[in-house]
Amino acid sequence: MILEYFPSIAALFSIQLLGLMSPGPDFAIVVKNSLIYTRKTAILTAIGVSLGVLVHLSYIFLGLGIIIAQTTWLFLLFKYVGASYLIYIGIKGLLAKKQKISYEKNKPQQQDILPLKALRAGFFTNATNPKAMLFFLSIISAFVTPKEPAFIIAIYGVLIFASTLAWFLIVAIFFSNKRLSLFFKNFQYLIERVTGGFLILLGVKILL
Repeated sequence: MILEYFPSIAALFSIQLLGLMSPGPDFAIVVKNSLIYTRKTAILTAIGVSLGVLVHLSYIFLGLGIIIAQTTWLFLLFKYVGASYLIYIGIKGLLAKKQKISYEKNKPQQQDILPLKALRAGFFTNATNPKAMLFFLSIISAFVTPKEPAFIIAIYGVLIFASTLAWFLIVAIFFSNKRLSLFFKNFQYLIERVTGGFLILLGVKILL
């Protein structure tokens, strides 16, 4: 059965990869936390993004995604909540202040955030993104039909989740490299401000 649907699985995987590689709020939040916090925080942020994808997949497979997309007021509500969240964390980034970094035994004392906060940042960035909902709704509706076996639909879901997790773990591990991280430590506030401005622009773009 898998061989029969292999072309569809490969096509969906290819489209998913292209979507993942397109810079967006998920990429921005993972890169930001990777550069200014520890690798553990970066990885938890990546996991949070992947868990956010599960939210989209759940309601799309349940048929709620189509209802949201076709119900104007519900879609607008979803869009405004998502855009507002991006603008909110963007403003917090713009307000970031330069912090003095102290060194002990040639190693900077890394400031970090709580694991739950890192997980939550990735989760809400993805889960409240209406563009992510429309993207997953479009690719799933293109490949899933009423006659599609449940086993194949499950493979689609696992493939989307696993590829998202793998991609953002790679991003997190790469950008949390010690040398790269040390280089950007003194520019932490600039990274937060630039990322904040980018997220605000994305939020405004979604609103418009």
